[in-house]
Amino acid sequence: MAARQRRSRSRREFDPDAPPSSAREKTRDKPPEEPVEPSALAREICLRQLSHGPRTAAQLGAAMARKGIEEDVAAEVLERFTDVGLIDDAAFAEAWVESRHSGRGLARRALAHELRTRGVDTAVIAVAVAELDPERELETARALAVRRLASTRGLETSARFRRVASLLARKGYSEAVAYRVFREALEAEGASDTVNTIVVVE
Repeated sequence: MAARQRRSRSRREFDPDAPPSSAREKTRDKPPEEPVEPSALAREICLRQLSHGPRTAAQLGAAMARKGIEEDVAAEVLERFTDVGLIDDAAFAEAWVESRHSGRGLARRALAHELRTRGVDTAVIAVAVAELDPERELETARALAVRRLASTRGLETSARFRRVASLLARKGYSEAVAYRVFREALEAEGASDTVNTIVVVE
């Protein structure tokens, strides 16, 4: 009997699958995890989003919704973040207009569309895009047209116009602006006599 007890203890002592006694003690002593407050989780989600750059209230609300945050909790957190200046849709829109026009040459129409897709209020968008000077916008269109025309030398004038108009349309410029800057660029090249033909063809 004593021999069997010693062999039983020996098997337990050398059982490779048995956790160390210290681990068993820690498991017994570890208190149960407390549930995370919804508001704390909502704040964490927003702060994580903001760590990657400015976000609109709508973008943060969508991020919380994806994580299952209740609407009333999300609204409270958004209000608090707005009060302390962590959310500012007007500043976001203003910075967006400046950055995207300078970096991508986007016109006011395209900029307004991008801001709408990010949940910015229509009135806020109107104020932000109004800050873009029309002359500056036109000058940007001119520069885009000149660069595009430089890569189309040798093509027929009508084809060159289509290339320029297509580029400017993607960036939010009207057909009237496209024709105007195209005509000016052709005049600079000394080929203005072909412009009237383009108007008839197009």
